[in-house]
Order: sequence, then structure tokens, then C-alpha cells
Amino acid sequence: MEFKNIYFAIWGILGLIFWAIGYLYLFKTPQVYIPKKYIKKATSLIPIFIFVIGIIGWLLISFSLTGPRRPLGFVKSNIEVNDIMFVVDVSRSMLADDFKPNRLEAAKRKIAEFVSLRPTDRIGIIIFSEKAFTLLPLSTDLDLIQRIIDEIKIGFLGSGTNIGDALGLGVGRLAQSMAKNKVIILLTDGVSNVGVMTPTQAAEQAADEGIKIYTIGVGGNKNARIPVSGGFGYQYIPGGSIDMKTLRSISKLTKGKSYQAGNETALKEVLTEIESLEKTKIETSGKMIYEEIYFKYLFWGVLLLLMAELTRKFGQKEGV
Repeated sequence: MEFKNIYFAIWGILGLIFWAIGYLYLFKTPQVYIPKKYIKKATSLIPIFIFVIGIIGWLLISFSLTGPRRPLGFVKSNIEVNDIMFVVDVSRSMLADDFKPNRLEAAKRKIAEFVSLRPTDRIGIIIFSEKAFTLLPLSTDLDLIQRIIDEIKIGFLGSGTNIGDALGLGVGRLAQSMAKNKVIILLTDGVSNVGVMTPTQAAEQAADEGIKIYTIGVGGNKNARIPVSGGFGYQYIPGGSIDMKTLRSISKLTKGKSYQAGNETALKEVLTEIESLEKTKIETSGKMIYEEIYFKYLFWGVLLLLMAELTRKFGQKEGV
């Protein structure tokens, strides 16, 4: 037997103490004095019986307040999921103002909208610029995922665009998954220019693992600007081009699709495509099932207390 909150019994014990004080007339000043010679001595044991019944009733009520329950065992359940890893570019060019307020914040909004509509999918997040970093392993905790999305920021992973290593990290994270549909969604606005692994090599590994990669080239406006370091003015993005050829090659190798997003519509399209994927059932960890047994103690406790009070009021007579 287990108890939800054993300390709640204190309230029942306090009720018992106050009831007992009232029953025994403790601290009560007599209103009318009657000489003892006029009071008939009661030989009945009814008052003691009533007092005992009342105590038992209050003890049963106190016990019921602890929430007693009996464990019946674990029940395992299945949920249907896709495993989806977002690989998000956080290089400085993602601060470009051709999206409002910038490319990165627009992407974060769309990712958050997607997550809120997919409560059973497992979502992971990798961010990259010069280095790649797992911000969130696969998770179904919606509150946690939304908080982590808010933490996607620019500035602590160096300079450069390391698409290959970021995709390789995503493939490694998804490789052990039992889900039928394993997906990487890559959002970037640049050209891979650093890293050990090339984007093509990472895509080949993803194909071997049955992982689809959807690529989204964010931006592309030649007049896009980014804030100057220090916050004084803007500068046009140097280079500014997206390597759509490589992005299309990555998607083609993995049987995914490639998009260029000059606005937020393209990201919606890719997420709509994922909506149609067949899901895979996986077994979740066991959930303990309990039999709640507090009610029978509460029922008998209230019944005995009611019986004691009714007997006290109508059944106990003291002659004078």
C-alpha cells in the first residue's frame, strides 16, 4: 500500500482533538448549577460507546486523507512518432533583415509552431556555425522543446558555416532510433566553408541510415543587411549567396526535398510535407496503475461519526 500524502492525516487528527474536547465538555463553564442530589446517576455505558465510535470514525477519516492506494502494476503503452532533428544555422548572416525581425527569429517562430502541432513527435535541435552543438537531444517534452527553441542564439560557436559536421552530428543522433521515419530539417543561408566532413559525405551517411534530409535555403535577398558588431549601423552580407546546388544534392541523395525560402511560406511547405509521413509506433516506459482505496475508509469514518453524533443527540438522556 502507498500513500499520496501521509501528512494530510494531521487535519483528521486535529478534527479528532476538537471533537473530543467538545464531547467531554472540557473548558466549558456550566450555565446552570444543579445540586448533585437531584441528578440521577447514569449507569449506562452509552456515553463511552459513543465516544469510542467517534474516535474510530475520526481515525478512519484521518487515514483516508492520506490517499491510500494499492499498486496494481505497470502498464506499457505505444505512441506513434516521427523522429525529427532540426539543424539550424546560427552564423551571423542569419541576423539579416530580409525576414522580420531577422532570418533566425522567423525560423524559430516556424519551428515553434510546428512543434506545438506535433505533440507525439520526438524533436531534437542542433545548432551550428563554425562548430556544431546539440542543443536538445530527441524529446517529446513540449514545454522543454519550446524553451530550448527560445535559447537558439547567435555568437558562441565561432564564425563560418559548417554544414557537413552539423549534418553528421544529426545523423549520429538519429542512427540508433527505432522510428520508421527519421528526418533532418536543415535551415541555412550560407555556403559550407569549414569542417571535417563535407555536406555530401554527411548526406551519404544519412542515406545509409535511412534518414531523409529536407533542406531550406533561408533568404537570398541581395539587399539583405546584418547589424554591425557593436550595434552601430548595418552592413550588406558579404557573398550573400546560398549554395542551393549543394542543398538540392543533399536532399536528392536522401530522398528528401529542397526549398529556397525567400519568406516564411517555404518553411510551412516543408512542415506540411512532414505532416503526411507515416508514423511509427514505439513503446514508451511503463506507467504504474493504482487502485484508489481511500473512499471506503472515508465512507465508514463519516458513517461512524454521524452515528455517534446522532446517538449523542437523540439517544443519550440524563434525568434530573
